[in-house]
Amino acid sequence: MDTAEIGIFGGTGIYDSDLLSDARQVRVQTPYGDPSSDITLGVFDGKSIAFLPRHGKKHSLAPHMINYRANVWAFKELGVQRVISPSAVGSLKLEIEPGHFAIPTQFIDNTKGRKGSFTSDGHVIHISVADPFCTQLQGVVYDTASNISTKLHRDCTYVCIEGPRFSTKAESNMYRAMGADIIGMTIVPEAQLAREAQMCYVSISMVTDYDVWAEHPVTAKEVAATVSRNSETFAGMLEMLLQNMPNQRECSCAHALNDAVF
Repeated sequence: MDTAEIGIFGGTGIYDSDLLSDARQVRVQTPYGDPSSDITLGVFDGKSIAFLPRHGKKHSLAPHMINYRANVWAFKELGVQRVISPSAVGSLKLEIEPGHFAIPTQFIDNTKGRKGSFTSDGHVIHISVADPFCTQLQGVVYDTASNISTKLHRDCTYVCIEGPRFSTKAESNMYRAMGADIIGMTIVPEAQLAREAQMCYVSISMVTDYDVWAEHPVTAKEVAATVSRNSETFAGMLEMLLQNMPNQRECSCAHALNDAVF
């Protein structure tokens, strides 16, 4: 049976699984439909890895079109216990500059109608997402970041918007007033689904732009250019993170359903 201990949701900036050896493609069927793509299974640093590009192999799925439930469930079917989620974000703070990394510890959900639970009729669960990201994995990210020269911002609040459009200036300034630090389109409902599946989940965000509150509104071309300039650093950090991954889970993520079921 195909299995993996660590799952990576490839996003903007991390499109392929070139770091894996003994790579092979598998198709996983789920009760929630098809995942974004076939999943690549392979090995890195002696660890079994599953790689799934959330936007599809050719970046063909906009954020609001992604089948998040199928993606997370596919990892669960493979036995994944830890999920790393690279993504691109806009900055809502002057000091969080394009080219920097940001690690969210909180999110604000401003999406519209995405399916964010595996709950079905007759089986109601209410998970806690007071701290929606795995604190143990965040600690590993912080330790890893000390070995790179790129600036990393800790404890960020990520506002997740529906997309695929960018914000209006009024919206961008509202998010700034709310205290959000970065803005993106993908970690909700991905993070909460991972919590329901009792998997550890951490997000590593590459800052690509200043959203639209700044003088020059963000464009897709600007995002792509920043990603291209920093993709090697991003990939290098991901490799170091996998190398530093501890063997044991020392967090509460694996027991998320203990007090969540009615």
